[in-house]
Amino acid sequence: MTERQINPILKQALELGPTLLFFVLYLRIRDTTYTFGGADYSGFIVAAIVFIPILLAAMGVLWALTGKLSRMQIVTAVMVIVFGGLTAYFNDERFFKMKTTIIYGLFAMLLGIGLLRGQSWLQVVMGDMLPMEREGWMKLTRRLALMFAALAVANEVIWRTQSTDLWVKLETFAFPAALFAFLWLQIVALQKYLIEDTPPDQS
Repeated sequence: MTERQINPILKQALELGPTLLFFVLYLRIRDTTYTFGGADYSGFIVAAIVFIPILLAAMGVLWALTGKLSRMQIVTAVMVIVFGGLTAYFNDERFFKMKTTIIYGLFAMLLGIGLLRGQSWLQVVMGDMLPMEREGWMKLTRRLALMFAALAVANEVIWRTQSTDLWVKLETFAFPAALFAFLWLQIVALQKYLIEDTPPDQS
């Protein structure tokens, strides 16, 4: 199915909005304890649970407007549902924090499997959006696999050794910014592999 184009600002709001709303909600209720069914839940766990329907609603709107969701978005949503559910069921914030490790680790593993098969699965997903020679895709895939692995390790170290406040800030802003900056630098570094559209012969 061809993706329908929508306002890029609206698209960014739907993609990034749920995470920002989680951050704002966490800041407002982090020091509050809520009691449900005789069990006490921290503000962080309540914010994590509320994040699930917010994310699903945003993805539903995005799908309705564009007619398409990326594989990365689908995998992320599944992980949020699974680990958000485990967080609520066991009343344990560690499940929600380790979700990020598993998502980044899964992406690194999938890209690595493709590389072992001599393929760039990243090209399969993004080839239409970014025309590039195979060598460029293989280099980008190797580097991105390592980046995802590094983010997975960083998240695991941070949530186990640092405060929840710091983890939430890094999860909301630092990790996405680092990934965006990394991808931008790679596109610049791999310029020579980009395939430019050849204008039709006017003669």
